[in-house]
Amino acid sequence: MSSAGKANPYERDLDKNPANYAPLTPLGFIERAAHVYPGHLAVIHGARRTTWAETYARCRRLASALARRGIGVGDTVAAMLANTPEMLECHFGVPMAGAVLNTLNTRLDAEAIAFMLEHGEAKVLIADREFSGTVARSLAALKAKPLVIDVDDPEYSGAGERIGQAEYESFIAGGDPEYAWKPPADEWNAISLNYTSGTTGNPKGVVYHHRGAYLNAICNIVTWGMPQHAVYLWTLPMFHCNGWCFPWTIAANAGTNVCLRKVDAKLVFDAMREHGVTHYCGAPIVHSTLINADPALREGIAHKVHAMVAAAAPPAAMIEGMERMGWELTHVYGLTEVYGPATVCAKQAEWKSLDIGSRTERNGRQGVRYLMEEGLTVMDPQTMQPVPADGETMGEIMFRGNITMKGYLKNRKATEDAFAGGWFRSGDLAVMQPDATSRSRTAPRTSSSRAARTSRRSRSRTCFTGTRRCSRRPWSRSPTPGGAKRRAPSSS
Repeated sequence: MSSAGKANPYERDLDKNPANYAPLTPLGFIERAAHVYPGHLAVIHGARRTTWAETYARCRRLASALARRGIGVGDTVAAMLANTPEMLECHFGVPMAGAVLNTLNTRLDAEAIAFMLEHGEAKVLIADREFSGTVARSLAALKAKPLVIDVDDPEYSGAGERIGQAEYESFIAGGDPEYAWKPPADEWNAISLNYTSGTTGNPKGVVYHHRGAYLNAICNIVTWGMPQHAVYLWTLPMFHCNGWCFPWTIAANAGTNVCLRKVDAKLVFDAMREHGVTHYCGAPIVHSTLINADPALREGIAHKVHAMVAAAAPPAAMIEGMERMGWELTHVYGLTEVYGPATVCAKQAEWKSLDIGSRTERNGRQGVRYLMEEGLTVMDPQTMQPVPADGETMGEIMFRGNITMKGYLKNRKATEDAFAGGWFRSGDLAVMQPDATSRSRTAPRTSSSRAARTSRRSRSRTCFTGTRRCSRRPWSRSPTPGGAKRRAPSSS
């Protein structure tokens, strides 16, 4: 008998309520870490040490101090910071106040920073003294200037001066360590704003939501197989895609953040030796720097270290170098619009028996989707049909799912174009391998129309494929609506 027209009994008297539903947010991770492991070391930075209970209290102080300044839902707080404890605290304290965190690329010039501050309507700017010159020049170009809070890191002794109206430690000292922050009313609410690289025009503001940040933070643990209490070294800039969501990941993991202002081989190896670092991320140049460093710097590091590499596929020399050091390398691919890495080279047990050339080829693949990303494909961008899994026919890499951005801030046309056809169009070219993995080769990001033309005529510029490599460079594609280019998740 047909059930057509019959009321679904599973939709009757089974509504969502506070007892059975809560919006997903990564903010709860730090509350749990502080409650379950209050004395566990959360942050190491030079001589500074803070536990999870102490770090949580500092985040709540920051949120409270911001709230007392009138900062709340719909407001933007920008951060021009190095990989310091203050940057970690911003990832929790700012959204605890209901605001949106905009982490700024510290390598950009004053003109770019000024555009981002104005476009994002930043009400507050938390800035490290090292970047005071750039910050001062960017502020000079603004009509509406944000409240500037200086961070004067004791581990930094270089040039720069305080230019703000307040100093960070004094500012949060006025906040309440017991501040009763509230989770977002809706998990779709924005948690952060990350700008693309506008190398041929103004950059676009990529908006992340609490749901996506929560899911990708957990996905990092699952994808990497991270054990509880991992010790994570910050070689990846936290300004880049919110550090690929790892500030929230390490809180969920109740691990330890080892902060690092700059990537230097000696500093990295010293931190690994002293603190027992287990995991770190970076672009190929970061890993190559460590592999090619004086072997004497590695002496005394006997434990296994897990490294994650993004951007170009790791060459044989890098894979051999990692194996020689006894480290485990994981290759990923992604971009700002998908919260950083969203595909991974899922290694197979049988690869271990292959020669280095074959292992390099397979480790160069990075095209199976992250567990929390619902869709990944390579399609002809005009017909929106998947390309054959023949390792030759090129198409455009496309994503869909919960770790795809909300859209571009104040740029409806660019958002609609990016999501046309029900998929996020990355602009990156790729082929699909017969084993259903994807590989992107060295090819600049391109518009969908160009991707379609190229897919029919060029094999040499293949960019992605099944589980394969996406050796994109830190450029992007040809101008998209709004005149911006998107970048690869390069971390160097």
